[in-house]
Amino acid sequence: MNLPAHRYQFRILPLEETRLPEYKGSTFRGGFGHAFKKVVCTFKGKECDDCLLRHRCVYSYVFETPPPAASEPMTKYSRAPHPFIIEPPLDKKTGYSPGEAITFGLVLIGRAIDYLPYFIYSFDELGKIGIGMRKAKYRLDRVEREGEILYEGSRGVLKPSAPPPAPPAPIYGSQSVNTLSLRFLTPLRIVSNGELSSAPDFQSIFRTLLHRISLLSYLHCGVELDLDSSGLIERAGQVVTEYMPLRWHDWERWSARQETKMKMGGVMGRMAISGVLGEFLPYLRQGELLHVGKGTAFGLGWYEMGIG
Repeated sequence: MNLPAHRYQFRILPLEETRLPEYKGSTFRGGFGHAFKKVVCTFKGKECDDCLLRHRCVYSYVFETPPPAASEPMTKYSRAPHPFIIEPPLDKKTGYSPGEAITFGLVLIGRAIDYLPYFIYSFDELGKIGIGMRKAKYRLDRVEREGEILYEGSRGVLKPSAPPPAPPAPIYGSQSVNTLSLRFLTPLRIVSNGELSSAPDFQSIFRTLLHRISLLSYLHCGVELDLDSSGLIERAGQVVTEYMPLRWHDWERWSARQETKMKMGGVMGRMAISGVLGEFLPYLRQGELLHVGKGTAFGLGWYEMGIG
């Protein structure tokens, strides 16, 4: 079980004084969506639901992915995950001078990998529109993957690239591992019993992750995973969770579509899990790249694993 997904690093250079919020995922995600539609939309100003091209449109696929139809498997899931994740800088810096580099990540999943040129073009266009409260302009300097430069803004050419080699097996890859730590780098939003949880246990996190991986595989990779989901989730309930510590982190974003501020808080920090963990490791490793919980397109639910 290894979904095709690539992480890219984008480097931008502000052209003027730039002010950004501490959590920058919302700024990049919101501006990017506007720029992406400007770049690819054929019928400007038309809603996707009313567009004749919605089933052949890159924007519609990326941002308005329909959930499984009634005739398809997995119909119990009413929302479709986006095939991309924007990973913002993790520092809390808010002010940038002209030429001071800002680096952020972009994860593309399944079919979306083929649309990398659209993402690059859209972020380049966003630089001309501007980001932040003052709509500060920037220049897209370069795009890299695994240290390989794929795009240089000065040349404006996307370099053809072979798929990256498989990463080496991590030290926690042994099936005999019985203790791990999960460090949440960005807020984790897990819904339990209809409410956001301030102390999600491993079973809740794993259930959410497993559902996310299954949907991403089906909708964006064209593969329905053959899993004993119920058994895996039931056994995840036997894993012991220890918080060390886990804290609630609040932040807000402005929704242009709904014209209101939206609270996007979640938990951050570290938790330790212990038990028979071997069968969960492949999914947890995928989750390091795919994130987990609500708001993943904004970079939420980003975690790293470690021993102990």
